[in-house]
This record gives sequence, C-alpha cells and structure tokens, in this order.
Amino acid sequence: MPSEKNRELDELERLERGEDPAAGDGASSEGELDVPSDALGTAARLWSAAAGQRWRLVVAAFCSVAYVAGSLGATAYSAGLIDHLWAGIQASFAAGEPFVVSLENAGREILVFFGIWTAAWAAYTVQALVMASFAERLNLRLRGQIADKLSRLPLAYYDAHQPGDTISRATNDLDKISEVLQRGLLQLLMAFAMVGGAIVLMATYDLVLTGIFVAFALVAAVVTKLVTTYTLKLAAARQEALGTLTGRVEEAYSGRAVIKAFGREGASLAEVRAAAEALAETSGSADFVTNAIAPAIRLLMRLCQVTIGLLAGGMLVMGQISVGVFQAFFQYVMQASEPLTQLSLTVNMLQGALAAAERVFALVDEPEVVPDPVTPEALPETVRGRVAFEHVRFGYAPDRPLMRDVSLVAEPGQKVAIVGATGAGKTTLINLLMRFYEVDGGRITLDGVDTRSLTRAELRRQFGMVLQDAWLFEGTIAENIAYGKPGATREEVEAAARAAHVDFFVRTLPHGYDTLLSNDAENISQGQRQLLTIARAMLTDPAILILDEATSSVDTRTEQAIVRAMEAIMENRTSFVIAHRLSTIVDADLILVMEKGTIIEQGTHEQLLAAGGAYAELYRSQFA
Repeated sequence: MPSEKNRELDELERLERGEDPAAGDGASSEGELDVPSDALGTAARLWSAAAGQRWRLVVAAFCSVAYVAGSLGATAYSAGLIDHLWAGIQASFAAGEPFVVSLENAGREILVFFGIWTAAWAAYTVQALVMASFAERLNLRLRGQIADKLSRLPLAYYDAHQPGDTISRATNDLDKISEVLQRGLLQLLMAFAMVGGAIVLMATYDLVLTGIFVAFALVAAVVTKLVTTYTLKLAAARQEALGTLTGRVEEAYSGRAVIKAFGREGASLAEVRAAAEALAETSGSADFVTNAIAPAIRLLMRLCQVTIGLLAGGMLVMGQISVGVFQAFFQYVMQASEPLTQLSLTVNMLQGALAAAERVFALVDEPEVVPDPVTPEALPETVRGRVAFEHVRFGYAPDRPLMRDVSLVAEPGQKVAIVGATGAGKTTLINLLMRFYEVDGGRITLDGVDTRSLTRAELRRQFGMVLQDAWLFEGTIAENIAYGKPGATREEVEAAARAAHVDFFVRTLPHGYDTLLSNDAENISQGQRQLLTIARAMLTDPAILILDEATSSVDTRTEQAIVRAMEAIMENRTSFVIAHRLSTIVDADLILVMEKGTIIEQGTHEQLLAAGGAYAELYRSQFA
C-alpha cells in the first residue's frame, strides 16, 4: 500500500502538471466493465498468446468430443440393452423361472455399457487435467509479459493510473482468465455438442417428441439471452461498486496515520461502510439474477420432461415405442437439459474472461518509453558531472507546456539548490534530468553528451538519490543498503552505514544488519529509515547526487550529523538539492528559483538577496 507521503508527492506532481490533485482517484473506468468490446479480437490474441501450448487445447478438445460421444453412445447402447433385459425378464416370468444375469445372458452387454461410461469418464478427466495445465501455462506467459511491460512503461503511466488498477490486471484478471479456461471454454463446446448430438439421436427415435424438446429449448435460449443481457449490466454496476470499495479501503489503510491524527476514524469508517453497502446491494441484485436463471431454465425443462413423459408413456402403452427407447429418450432429454440450464452461466463466465483479457492486453499495449539508442554514446571513463540544460521545453500534455525555455549549467562539484513554491517545477526538473520523462525540445547534457544518446541504465548509474520519502523494501537492512550495489561486501555496507551515522543504531538491533524489515519498514522510525536511504546513496559512490530535503525526517541533532556526512559525500560531486528550508542551502554554489516551470532567478545566496527579487522575499518570509 502506498504511504501517505507517496500520496502527497503524487498530488504535488499533479500540481506541477497542471492537473487536479484528485485526478486518477476514480474507482473504476469503462475498461473495468465485464463486457468485452471486441470479443473475437481478444479471443484471437489469446490464441496467439497460446503459441506452443495449443496442442494441449487440441488434446482437450479431442477428449471433450470423446466424452460427448461416449455419453451419447452409452445412452444409445442402453436402449438395446434395456430391451434385451426386458425381453429376458418377461420370458423368465412367463416360464416361472427367476431371471439371472450371466456373461451369456446380458452380462457382456452390461460390461460393455460400463466400459463405455468408464471411457467417457477417463476422457473427461484427461480433458480437465490438460486444460488446467494449458490455462496455467498461458497465465504464466501473460504474467511474464506484464512483468516485462511494467519495466518498460514510462513514469507518465504510473502517474495516470492507480496502483490497485494495475495490480488487479496482473492478478485478478489473469486468475479469472485461467479459471474460465479451465471450467468454461470446453464446457460451452461440450454443451453445444451434447445438445446437438442428443437432438439428432432423439430424432432417430421419434420426430414429434424431438420437436417438442426443440420448442422448449428455443424458449430456454430466448430467456437465457434476455437474462444474460440484463446480468451483464448488473455485473458492470457491481464492478464499479467493487472498485469504489477497494479505493476507500486503500485510502483508509494508507492514510491511517493522518485519519487518526485528525480524529476522522468515524468519517473514514462511514465511507467504507457506505461503499460496502453499495457493493452489497448491487451484488445482491446481480447474484439473484445470476442464480435465478438456472432454476428458471431448469423448471422450463422439467415441464418439457413432463410433457414428453406423458406423450411417450402413452406411446409405450400403445406399443409404439419399446421400454429401452422410452428410457433412452428420457436420458437424452436429461443430458441435453442440463447444458441448456448452465448455458447462461457459462456465457457470462466467458464474457467476463474476455473482458478481463481485454484489460490485460490494454496494459500490454500501453505506450512504452522511447527505446534506448541502438548505438549509444559512451561517457568519459571518469565522469566529471557537468550538467547543462540547453533551451529545454517540456509539458506533461502537448497542449499545456510547463517549461518553455529552461537553461542552466551545473559545473562539476557544484552544489545546485532548487527552490520554489509547490507546483513550481522542481520535481519536473529532476524527472527530466533522470530521463523519467523525455524533453519536448532542447537538450540536457552530461559532460557534453546528450543524455538521450545514452542508455537509461548508463545515465542513471551516475546518480544517487535520497528522497524525502524513505522507500525500503522487504528484506534485511544490509540488503536495503546494498540495493544500488548488489555485489557490495559487508565491509562496504557497514562503511556506508557509519558514514550515514546509522551504524550504531543498526548494531543495537537483535540481528544487526541481518534484521528483517517488513510492512514498509514500520518496525523502525521514519528518521532511521531516512538514514538507511542515505547510507544506500553513499554506497553507490555516484558522480551526481540528488537530494530532496533528505534530512527532513530526522531530529535536529541527527540532522547536524547527517549534514556533515552529506557535505563529505557531496565534496567534489555535482549535487542537486530540492530545498524547502532555505537555511540548508545558503552555501550552495548556485540557487535556482523556479515558478510555473520557469527559472526566474539564479545565482548565489548573496547575489539573490542583493537582487531583492523572489528569492529575497521567500528568504525574508522564512526568517522574519
């Protein structure tokens, strides 16, 4: 779950982009409805994604056909078997002898009948096993595609989408596809095959009775179609309500500290409860209609069976059909009735799976970052750290430019401070420097090399970042410090920790550097988390540092120690410092004052104070 600081940072970045800070908080979108917009196209893409595994689908389809043939064949075989047994029973009764089944007297036929059903069961079992393997392997391939895609998506995608939406596509939607492939796809094919085959075989016995069944089946199909259309609308409403509830719960969890601080537990709980009640209401309606259709179709088919039973019974009494045909016809009616009953549920399942697949493919089709150059330029063996913005233009949206003509030069070893009000463009400047976004015009150079001619990995290797939000992952303290340098030795890790003044604290923990951090590292304080991220940056020994108010989360005494450590690591390194407290950057070699994406002033602290402009006014407001 994102922390409250993450949420605040997102809002600040949206302000810089000129957007509503609440944008993107919607719980649902049109793409989340359970109705596919291009069912055939999505099915074709699933078929393409199943390359290398299609033989499993062919085997499963063959086994399904064998199961249907076995089931219908066993029923047809039973007609002759029953007539044979009935004739034997009548003959024995007339002779006053008991009827005994033996191998010579219907025994072999009974074994054959049992063998047919056993073969049908075996075919169904093999089909289920093969489809389970097919579905899970396809699921694994799609998960791999999503994982690869997430690494190639631009930062703009993450700014515009909720984390829960992307996570849902990579988990819930793929699970739905897998489940339906295992249960629904061949079930639908078997239903059509079973109904069609049963009708054909019924017609060989009696056309009138078959016509009655077909008439009832058509009525059932029309009812199913009408109810399915209504069910899809209810499913869409339920999906929207589910998204709203998910968003409310996520807010209640991630913002729990702020909620408690302002005494808003009751209001937060009321929002969650209201969303839960809305979901319960819509789910109740959707579940009722979904669950009511099967009994309704089943009732209709029971009326069909009663009608056929009365007519067939009269035909049996009059000797127009045999006992074996009577029971076989009824078996066909039963075998065809149940697939008709389940048809609506199966169709809904398949439509839901196709809608889920569309959402997955929509993620896979998202625009990616501009590819790295095929033949990238190389930085000098020793990077000096000269950074230049040359007439840079940029906007988060084409029709809303933020930066129109930004130029600056940071000489090697300089400390460059960036100040300005919220939304002024400070974070945007860093995003462009790191190539999280691409410039629309002009260029940014590092030691004279255009950063767009470098690979992103090569460029970002030159930077060390310490952000205001101290991000740590689940793992040991040593692993977190060595995150930017996975091959670091324990000695290097401990040396970085000592430089960041966190070594003493770590050694007081029961497991020292092997202490496991979990649940967003909430088992240690915010200040201690910040110290660990500073140690992480120190360990990478970067050519350029980016510091976003890195000491804001530590106490005054610790801040003084960290400032000294940061001064040591910044020595002979180009450093960009996003500053909120001007007292921390009065010694900067260059101060950039930003407003609405433009650098309106730049110079040293003394020069800017003497100019009496925006910086001087901001400085006086903090130290009045």
